[in-house]
Amino acid sequence: MTAPTIGIMTAPMNVGYPDVLRVWQEADELPEIGHAWLFDHLMPIGGDPTGPAFEGWTLLSALAAQTRRLRLGLLVTSNRFRPPAMLAKIAATVDVVAGGRLDFGIGAGSRPGHPIARREYEAHGLPFHDFRHSVRSLDEALTVIRRLWTAEQPFDFAGEHVQLTGAFGNPKPVQRPGPPVMIGGRSDALLRVVARHADLWNIPGGDLADAVSRSALLDRLCEEIGRDPASITRSMHLGVSYERPDETRRAIGEAVEAGFGHIVLGLPAPYPPGVAHWVVDTLL
Repeated sequence: MTAPTIGIMTAPMNVGYPDVLRVWQEADELPEIGHAWLFDHLMPIGGDPTGPAFEGWTLLSALAAQTRRLRLGLLVTSNRFRPPAMLAKIAATVDVVAGGRLDFGIGAGSRPGHPIARREYEAHGLPFHDFRHSVRSLDEALTVIRRLWTAEQPFDFAGEHVQLTGAFGNPKPVQRPGPPVMIGGRSDALLRVVARHADLWNIPGGDLADAVSRSALLDRLCEEIGRDPASITRSMHLGVSYERPDETRRAIGEAVEAGFGHIVLGLPAPYPPGVAHWVVDTLL
């Protein structure tokens, strides 16, 4: 098995921009940390519900311009927030700014039963359809986004959820045929979308047995459509405990042993001074 890659995640809520920038620039100097992530929420989903929450893609572009090595992305973009053609344009722009370092993380969006996340849709005038709708629209969105990154001529698209006339993406991403696609989620329906479209698949940690079971299902779904399951990198998000680093180290080891070769370590705020060095020295 290839060596695992380790990254960090800084949720941009109830923190200041200088705090996030400091952590990312520290991590950018440490080759042991390979990637860095933000989330995609428009309002805080933890802590002070009226505190600041930065828009993910805008902040990601700023951080891309002030780092040089880290791969970077959103864990994960809500497909509910932005029309897919607009999202393809945003992602291509960030990949250009980053010099080809974007990993394109995306998911179906929060489930209807998650009230603290759902409130951001109503607060921003965004529609909130049922989960079946969101998964099917994600499938179409990824088809369109990939095509916008690669098509050399304008095209039309007439889907159930996405309709485009004269669609064309320019500039193209630096990475060809496009940034690697990471899809986050665990439902059966979503894993079918992962099998068709993803280069990486992410699942939250906390229940390793469930993650292993979901990974085995993904293997079977890939085989059903004639895709090599090993072509999809398995990724896991793990929360970090500053007070109990042994627990975090153990969780990293168990995840890697279970076949998850892409680990994202969620750093709780406030971020201690030198936290990226602490991750390397204490956890890795």
